[in-house]
Amino acid sequence: MVTGLMGKKLGMTRIYTESGAAEPVTVLEAGPCTVVQRKTTECDGYEAVQLGFGTKLEKRCTKPLRGHFAKAGASPASVLREFRLDSGDEVNAGDTVKVDIFEIGDRVDVAGISKGKGFQGVQKRWGFGGGPASHGSNHHREPGSIGMSADPSKVHKGKKLPGRMGNKRITAQNLEIISVDPEKNLILIRGSIPGANGGVVVVRKRVKGTK
Repeated sequence: MVTGLMGKKLGMTRIYTESGAAEPVTVLEAGPCTVVQRKTTECDGYEAVQLGFGTKLEKRCTKPLRGHFAKAGASPASVLREFRLDSGDEVNAGDTVKVDIFEIGDRVDVAGISKGKGFQGVQKRWGFGGGPASHGSNHHREPGSIGMSADPSKVHKGKKLPGRMGNKRITAQNLEIISVDPEKNLILIRGSIPGANGGVVVVRKRVKGTK
């Protein structure tokens, strides 16, 4: 059985439980995803499926990619991702994976690209406190001294400094599915997930806590 699929983040809203409590949820348009390729142990060394999500103009695909989609009898997709399978699973190229692989109460891991915030200083990027705000210190938002003594006479790797913030692949783990709507291909997940509205996310059944 395919353990995940791709989707698009639509945004956040809230729902109310039977007790009247408000629950913040993220709405995802998940699937339908087409199986573009079935990978097997004999051919590829492992069992997996390659799923396609979204649409793409054929003229914007390279010739090898057009043949790749044509072999599966699928229309060009804008995003391709692989999902591992067990060897006994009966999934073939051309099949469609829908949101009904999930149920209410399932726990999932959601991966997406976080919002990019550009080049930022240490206070915004790492939460540094900064220097004195008055009395002419001339040291307000700078990171301060980063030099080392004669030993080791270098700046260690991983030092927290200014740099690009955001725009990284982030995985939110062990999130709970609140609602599934197979007719509209929608999933409601409790809490927030990475990325901006309209961004592509990957939803997989949780990895941790399955034992």
